Amino acid sequence: MSRQRPFRAILFDLDGTLTDPFTGIARSVNYALAQIGHPLLPDDELRGWIGPPLHASFEQLLGDPALADQAVAHYRQRYWEIGMFENTVFPGIPELLRDLHTDGVRLFVATSKIRPPTERILAHFGLQAYFEAIAAVDPDDRNGNKAMVIATLLPRLGADRAWTVMVGDTTYDIAGARAHRMPCIAVTYGYGDYRDLYLAAPLALARSVAELRELVN
Repeated sequence: MSRQRPFRAILFDLDGTLTDPFTGIARSVNYALAQIGHPLLPDDELRGWIGPPLHASFEQLLGDPALADQAVAHYRQRYWEIGMFENTVFPGIPELLRDLHTDGVRLFVATSKIRPPTERILAHFGLQAYFEAIAAVDPDDRNGNKAMVIATLLPRLGADRAWTVMVGDTTYDIAGARAHRMPCIAVTYGYGDYRDLYLAAPLALARSVAELRELVN
């Protein structure tokens, strides 16, 4: 490692942390709702859909697990064809990942998104090569909880687990990391509510990718 860094491994959330997926997710959620005859949601409500497990969000809105299953299927139809590419990488993220990787920091993705679109998004933006492994959700949403996602990476981390940090933009990331006694840096440029993030008491708050770079340096 060419420089001393405070962490040997970093787990990154995807949506709202590495990329801004709002357009694709919002349009796909409303497409799914339209297919089942439910009123569409305004943008301010749709922002809260970025981060939590998808099925849980539909079930909370619709109040019916079977109807939520239908909505998820419609969502994925559009998202896999169009929505995942209605997405942008936050400025400064590629350079940050490159520099961390060059310095020997082990990088991982830990996301509540399912694996196929996660891998396609990372490949599409040329980010996949920086990551040692990707922890994502099974297609049937069995391990949608962020703590469960992180748990799949723990054996791989080995001794470096004690020098590992989670980076994410929601309280789900903070809670998931805390379940494994892992610190979390919460980025506030994503889709988590600032007050909620602050009250969840992460290791630190980063208001920009530049501030995130300073924290992991």
